[in-house]
Amino acid sequence: MAQRTQSVQEFIQDAFVPMVAVLCSDDAEKVTRKNSLSFPELLRPFCRLTSEGHLRDPNNQLVLVKNLRISVTGVNLRPPHPAALRANLAHVVAQSQPPDTGSANVITAGEYDLNISDRSLKASVPWYSSWRNTLTELSTSNHFTATTPWFEAYRENFLQSMPASEHEFLNHYLACMLVVSSSEAVPMEEFLKLSQEQHKIQHSGEYAHPRWFIPNTLKYYVLLHDLSQGDQQRAESVYEDMKQRYGSQACYLLKINSRQGGAAADEQIPDPWSQYLNRTKRRPQTLPPGRLSWPPTSHSGRLLNLVVAASADTVSNNLADHPLQLDQAAEPTFPGDAGEPAGNAEVERLQKGGASTLNTLHGAWLTLNDHDRIRQFVQEFTFRGLLPHIEKNIRQLNDQLLSRKGLSRSLFSATKKWFGGGKVPEKSINELKNTAGLLYPPEAPELQIRKMADLCFLVQHYELAYSCYHTAKKDFLSDQAMMYAAGSLEMAAVSAFLQTAAPRPYPAHYMDTAIQTYRDVCRNMLLAERCALLSSEVLKSQAKYSEAATLLIKMTSEDSDLRSALLLEQAAHCFINMRNPMVRKFAFHMILSGHRYSKAGQRQHALRCYCQALQVYRGKGWSLAEDHINFTIGRQSFTLRQPGSAAAAFRHILVNDSQQSPVQQAAFLREYLYVYKVHSGSESVLPQLPLPYLNSARMRVFFGHERRPAEGEKQAATHVTLDQECDADLSRLWVRLEEQVVALVNRGVVPTSFQPTQACLSHTTDNLRFPLAVVEEPITVELSLRNPLKVPLLLTHMSLLWKFTAKDFSQSQSPVAGESVSNEKEALDPKVVPKNDIIATEVIPQFFMSPEETKVARLKLLPHQTGELRVLGVVYNLGTADMTNGSAEGLQAADLWVRGRQDVELQGARLNQTKEDKTSVKYGPDHRLDPIITPPMPLLEVASCGRRGWEFVNVSAVPLSGLRVVSTHPNFFTLGGSGSAHTPLSPSSSEHCSAYKTVAAPPSTVAKVTRVSEAEFRADVAGVMEVPLPGGVLGPGEALQLPMWLRGPDSEGVHEIHFLFYYETGSEILSLSHRVLRHTAVICASRSLCVRHISYAFQMCVSLHQNEAGVREFHIVQVSSSSRIWRLHTCINPTGDKDSKLANRERGKLCFRVSRSRSQDGTTHTHTHTHTHTQREFIPLFPTQIVSSSTPCADFFFRRGPAPVQAKLGVTLGQEVAPVGGADSSLGIIRKCSEIELDIIVLWKAYMVEDNKQLILEGQLHVALQRIGKEACSFTQRENQEMVLLKFKPEPPPPLARPSLEQLSHLIKTCLQYPETYQHQFLQKSICMVPVTLMLSNCSMAQVDVIIDLRHKSTSPDSLEVSGVFVWLGQTQYKLQLAAQEVRRVCLRACFTRPGVYNLGVLRVFAKLAQASSLCETSQQNALPSLIIINSA
Repeated sequence: MAQRTQSVQEFIQDAFVPMVAVLCSDDAEKVTRKNSLSFPELLRPFCRLTSEGHLRDPNNQLVLVKNLRISVTGVNLRPPHPAALRANLAHVVAQSQPPDTGSANVITAGEYDLNISDRSLKASVPWYSSWRNTLTELSTSNHFTATTPWFEAYRENFLQSMPASEHEFLNHYLACMLVVSSSEAVPMEEFLKLSQEQHKIQHSGEYAHPRWFIPNTLKYYVLLHDLSQGDQQRAESVYEDMKQRYGSQACYLLKINSRQGGAAADEQIPDPWSQYLNRTKRRPQTLPPGRLSWPPTSHSGRLLNLVVAASADTVSNNLADHPLQLDQAAEPTFPGDAGEPAGNAEVERLQKGGASTLNTLHGAWLTLNDHDRIRQFVQEFTFRGLLPHIEKNIRQLNDQLLSRKGLSRSLFSATKKWFGGGKVPEKSINELKNTAGLLYPPEAPELQIRKMADLCFLVQHYELAYSCYHTAKKDFLSDQAMMYAAGSLEMAAVSAFLQTAAPRPYPAHYMDTAIQTYRDVCRNMLLAERCALLSSEVLKSQAKYSEAATLLIKMTSEDSDLRSALLLEQAAHCFINMRNPMVRKFAFHMILSGHRYSKAGQRQHALRCYCQALQVYRGKGWSLAEDHINFTIGRQSFTLRQPGSAAAAFRHILVNDSQQSPVQQAAFLREYLYVYKVHSGSESVLPQLPLPYLNSARMRVFFGHERRPAEGEKQAATHVTLDQECDADLSRLWVRLEEQVVALVNRGVVPTSFQPTQACLSHTTDNLRFPLAVVEEPITVELSLRNPLKVPLLLTHMSLLWKFTAKDFSQSQSPVAGESVSNEKEALDPKVVPKNDIIATEVIPQFFMSPEETKVARLKLLPHQTGELRVLGVVYNLGTADMTNGSAEGLQAADLWVRGRQDVELQGARLNQTKEDKTSVKYGPDHRLDPIITPPMPLLEVASCGRRGWEFVNVSAVPLSGLRVVSTHPNFFTLGGSGSAHTPLSPSSSEHCSAYKTVAAPPSTVAKVTRVSEAEFRADVAGVMEVPLPGGVLGPGEALQLPMWLRGPDSEGVHEIHFLFYYETGSEILSLSHRVLRHTAVICASRSLCVRHISYAFQMCVSLHQNEAGVREFHIVQVSSSSRIWRLHTCINPTGDKDSKLANRERGKLCFRVSRSRSQDGTTHTHTHTHTHTQREFIPLFPTQIVSSSTPCADFFFRRGPAPVQAKLGVTLGQEVAPVGGADSSLGIIRKCSEIELDIIVLWKAYMVEDNKQLILEGQLHVALQRIGKEACSFTQRENQEMVLLKFKPEPPPPLARPSLEQLSHLIKTCLQYPETYQHQFLQKSICMVPVTLMLSNCSMAQVDVIIDLRHKSTSPDSLEVSGVFVWLGQTQYKLQLAAQEVRRVCLRACFTRPGVYNLGVLRVFAKLAQASSLCETSQQNALPSLIIINSA
């Protein structure tokens, strides 16, 4: 908004000042021209009086005149042409721009900080990031710094160029200065000539211009004396003659040019004229035909004439062709658009014409004393000449009016009568006739009242002026002289506002009526605009911003784009300065103002308005409006030869998520590419491109070669690839595996300097340290790019920008650094040969991106030297894609493209280690793009060769050693030596070929025993396995192939087994002492055999269930056992291969007898002894015997993990358990009775058909027997988790543990020995007696009291049906005491009376611990039914 250093009252006073004309002789003009000034220009800086003047009104009341300013101008015969005034005003506005100072004026409106002046252009554009740092609060005082100087300059020039009108006298000349030089031959005659010339101009009727206030114009005679060359005595003599002829109050001797020789070119002298002349002397020097011409002053006429050299068709007297009407300008042009706004060309010509006056030295012959003399002259003229002249004319006009109207002597005394009655009813504007052509004669009373009112207004007598204006208004309305009435209303409102003695409320309706009359009735937009400018300033001074904005908006029209733009801008500032700022209205009207500025050719102001409006719309969701504003800013900036700002504006359109249609987005993109191509054409650096989006945080860097493609069965290790998704859990898993190997190599301790190997770096990895890359190994950078537009993009010649510093790491103490090199210069032109001898840079010829597509681009660098590398960004050609057939294959590169770059800006993870980090927001560095290139290192490749195993190849030129492998499932794989047998390549080659070590042996039911050391097959600590290398080293280019056996997991489904291959480099450069290779094997495990087994006293039954539909047949090749205490003895149900071959969905059962193993001294093993070896028994069921005590069978068994019995019971084998008294010790002893440490290994071979081919698969199942009588399974059974109720009270303490009946029933194992069939001649002897031996085995480690009860008879109906009734002979009850682990025989006799089948297991055995007096005897579990067949001979 226009803010002034003076108040509104002072502004209005300066808008209407007394006008004084000047007529100079030729010699006087020459005297002033020595200072490069005319006489009016010489007086201009001194026309404001510094002291107060006074006069008396018709009532003889003293009126003080403060801060009066007069306007001294040369006499013009004709007013300037309207076209010249329009061009002058356009030039003034174009020359007034916001000063580029260090501070800015800002108004805070709600959540907006709006920069409304000074650096508004820089502070408003979206690419100016630091604009908020320059904001300062706007002062709330009444005196502001100018925020819109262009509007003030326009307003000042507009009011000064107002032509004189017949309906008012404010712009008429009140006096005329006649200036003659003292060097004239006869100065008095020159005064006479000038006086006659003035009289002729005013009274002859030949000149319509200028206009004079009153017939008796004040003539003031000035004798100008040049002190540098004139005769001072002669000048004094002439001055005395002047005083005698004209009187001392009408003449003056002005002495100037007291500086001898003038000022030097480099001398600093005061120049108060520049601030005035730079605004008024900027006139067009030459104009094309049909335009105005400003010739030099005509000395022959001794007048400051303005000659209009225009053709007849360009001069129009039509009222519509008013002085401020501007040429209609089209939209701002752009490359390819036709036409150029005429207003802008006119402004450029004005700028060229006025440039020569800016550096002109003024007042070169004047001293400060001369300045004081000129100032004194103006005061003398005003106080002694002008003000008395005005006072006299006011009295004369007052007397004339009183005499003509027959009223009282004083106009003040008649005021009440005039206002009291006889009011003329006012009509609306629409009812009044258009009497704009009505003219009053000069002596008309109405004009005399108006003339008196204007005189009073000019000398600041506003009370009397208001009374006269009000009276004249009524008279004019009565005559329907609307032009005169509107003028009276306008000045009456201003006079009412300026009154200080008895202030009246500002009659805004007077101004509204005057504006409407000027505009609608009189069709005079010039006067209407003056009313609007005055009224808006008054309303703003009263904080009535809403009314002021409404008034300014009403004055906009299509006839003048410049006026409409200025008024709309002021209305916008009114909205922002309201008590409740209306920010969106401010922005909307700033856009309207910018549009009108653009039509008027004021592109700089149009750009500023759009930039200020953008502050409101930016980031508020008004995407379409924001795009329109940025597009206009871009075009205006480009037209103003600011391609950088234009490119930045178009960039803002593209980087935001636009809601424009694809066609509009394509147009925006073409505009941007064109502007950017022009902007970057002359630059030697690559510009920053906004498209596509580069997500720096999602950037990944991979160090190493890509995985080799498969070659038949040969599959390379998966390692790490960019196709894998970032998995934090998996990354931690690899780190743990690497730590296991490093800890093993370093004697169980992980070094403090250990850093896990990271082959792929991303935002989820630890990037605080510089990564290590190896020379001659590629570095792949994956960029995540997103196309936000709905149109395709085509990127060509894409490559990475890098900076490299060579270093020699052979001297590890102090590496020698070389000079830094970069490929930025080569990237400017893709045709330049790159520096591939240092860093080989991959170039992608074409990279197509579909609309709104997110796509990754992978670019490679291959370092050939050691040193420090830094990836700076990516460079490419950005263009639009022409889809010829609707697919990416048919795209064609467009002709319009621009080459640029995008720099990578990485922000590390937030620091959260120290207290300072936690209390502040700090981010650590991210060095994923700053690798250190190390000397050559060994590089291992591992490939899976199917059934042949694994192949290890050293593909580098450096030997490697210390090869180890660790896995997440060490129990599911094993490696053989280089001479180990391999699995046959084809199942049809030999049916008896096996992956196991086999020997020829016939099937047997008796177990064969071997002793195996567990340490021979266990893996290293933490599951790390060392790979045997010939000579401990794998040389450059050498390969090693080892067999590898893989066993499927126990549970079906898809499983991932991770392998980490560790090998040592033999170098300590940059702490890269080892390298790793990762491999992930995906295994799909199908259901095979389900083995369940249950053990009874000295017997074990194995149940087999084949439940895989894809398997044609399963063969149980061999059953082996492994235990330190127990041994597999015999198979007690040999039925050929009936139960050892299972078809689909079949079941089978195998029964084996087990017994305790005996030591070398013949004693039976117990749990209290520790053994380093285990006994392995195996019973082959087919002719081929598998050596289960060798690789891989023993490996898989011993690496299967902890035994379930040990895990559940918490008992470690070999740990002696000492008997302790009490319930706890009894419970432990009783538990030991039912425990058994026996593992069963079932070796099988499966025949299955896949892809019409028969496959033979081999495998083994492990079943751990835990308790006698309890079933065990080869796979882990899932336990159903029951719902647990929520308890709010603590549970009571558990009761003391007591052995259960089931546990107590396993103290004694019983076994009956008898003949299975017995022959007896019942005819000869009716009673048959058979000897039976009862074997009692104490399973506990303590003495047991045993009771044998032979009186028990079974009451089960099943037993009665199966067997007959028999009796025991002899003693019916025995009481025995068995020592720990004692086996005792008890001889019994059974008596039978007839043949049949009898069950001898009906006897009952009771037992209890001898030391547990609190326990009673418990019935022991019987063995399997003991059937005997009694035959009659």
